[in-house]
Amino acid sequence: MSKLTDAQRSFLRDNAYPAVVTTLRPDGSPQSTVVWIDEDGGDVLFNTFVGRAKERHLRQNPQVSALVVDPADQFKWVAVSGPATLDTTGADEHINKLSLKYTGSDWDFQPEQTRIIARIRVEKVDSSGFK
Repeated sequence: MSKLTDAQRSFLRDNAYPAVVTTLRPDGSPQSTVVWIDEDGGDVLFNTFVGRAKERHLRQNPQVSALVVDPADQFKWVAVSGPATLDTTGADEHINKLSLKYTGSDWDFQPEQTRIIARIRVEKVDSSGFK
């Protein structure tokens, strides 16, 4: 099992770089989408809402990967993979935190959406551009 270094954790947590998250469809084929990313205690988090493909896929197969590339340096990137857990606890606050990080504004809540946090327990780390 790999762990993120402090520099990699900071790269994910402190920069408003989008991530590409890949989940597995029921037929085993990959589905990739762009998400806002966060880091907490060595875990990698993203936020979605109940009913989205990512959430449905993770309920069937929790394996997920996330890749973040520095837009100013394509050779500096971090990729993680591992199982994800889903939890609605604190998800509204989390999406607002991400919205402030990525847009500088509060999240425009949609009352019909139940937000959910996907927390990736990092098992593998690949990266480039870190010492």
